[in-house]
Amino acid sequence: MLPRAHQGLAEQGFSVKSMPRVVFVNRFVHPDHSATSQILSDLAESLAANGFEVLLVGSRQLYSDADAKLPANDQAGAIRIRRVGGTRFGRSRLLGRAVDYLSFYVAVGWALLRLLRRNDLVVAKTDPPLLSVVVAVIASLRRARLINWLQDVFPEVAVALGQPRIPGVLAKALAWLRDRSLRRASINVAIGERMAELLRSQVPTARYAVVPNWAHEGAVHPLPFAESDLRHRLGLMDRFVVAYSGNLGRAHDYTTIFDAAVALRVHEEIVFLIIGDGSGYHALKSRAESTGLNNLRFLPYQPLDRLADSMAAGNLHLVSLKPSLEGLIVPSKFFGILAASRPVIFIGDSDGELARVIDASNCGRVVAEGNGAELASVLLSLADDRRQCDDMGSLGRELLQTQFARREALAAWASLLREAANEGINDRDVQRRDGPRAE
Repeated sequence: MLPRAHQGLAEQGFSVKSMPRVVFVNRFVHPDHSATSQILSDLAESLAANGFEVLLVGSRQLYSDADAKLPANDQAGAIRIRRVGGTRFGRSRLLGRAVDYLSFYVAVGWALLRLLRRNDLVVAKTDPPLLSVVVAVIASLRRARLINWLQDVFPEVAVALGQPRIPGVLAKALAWLRDRSLRRASINVAIGERMAELLRSQVPTARYAVVPNWAHEGAVHPLPFAESDLRHRLGLMDRFVVAYSGNLGRAHDYTTIFDAAVALRVHEEIVFLIIGDGSGYHALKSRAESTGLNNLRFLPYQPLDRLADSMAAGNLHLVSLKPSLEGLIVPSKFFGILAASRPVIFIGDSDGELARVIDASNCGRVVAEGNGAELASVLLSLADDRRQCDDMGSLGRELLQTQFARREALAAWASLLREAANEGINDRDVQRRDGPRAE
């Protein structure tokens, strides 16, 4: 008798021996702890447990350690891992980053030429940018089925940020290549409705699905403030802690946070706790030090096994996204905040992806970018009404379980991949009856 996981696939038309192989391609893979790698590991483990053959293809580096030299061939349970080499100039210089990207494209393209088999499902993420362009070419040569998993939309992100500066002609050429890879995919998976709306408007002939990202529920779960070791160690038990956890980079606004901190400097019960890294993190820290602000505390990224404790240190958490990036990025830290059962204060577009969800669920508040006075007013109000703050956190946890549950997202992914695999089976039937299908 087949195990239950295998029975489900058998009902879809597969035998155990013909389970579809899924090949994921991303620059950072297990055991890397960056957000995109963690989500990828969650999905890979779930698929492997449900009878899929899974192969991860990535670099030998870690996001936090460009000098890491992970083994070229590896295994994580039932999951095979193939890592490729490349240059290691790092993210500090634009030219070095471009060379690193190019070397990865070449190395991963060569690896896929040797690894991909006919009717494999190859899932291309978006690190490095335009990875789908390379994978689409190799997938076509090997008759594999391409699925694009879009965590952001490039080159539009770069154009909106202005860094790196991309001339208009080059941006259009890169967008054309990207759009071509979207059309060639069996399905393009966007992580937000605004992102899907944008892509449909630009490439209406491609196929799309929306599957939101999810929280790393194994690492983040609700904890009372009193059980946060970090909060104890920092001497913040009697304070109202406004936390920011994760990357604070070019896509995020830090000036609104700074202005609110200035406005609230006389309210000693309110403390800002900024945990993470990024260009905005360092700029905010520098401004706080130069102006003598003592209500801003800064810590580096916390280890994964302390993430639940770190998230519990805050009474609420901030999320920021510049309005020009709406539809291009969805901040993944949002889901971790919901998992921690804390309110979300979103700084950005009032009609943005997260703003719509927050307003509909009442799991937090939305503040316009650049309005530090409004942010200060919201924080002061919630500090005076801790019960309301706790209630919003509970609503956020409920939202996670009903609308952004990890199990639902993993099930949606499995369904999409089975559908793509079944299309491959149907194609083989057509080819047997009618000869090779014209491309």
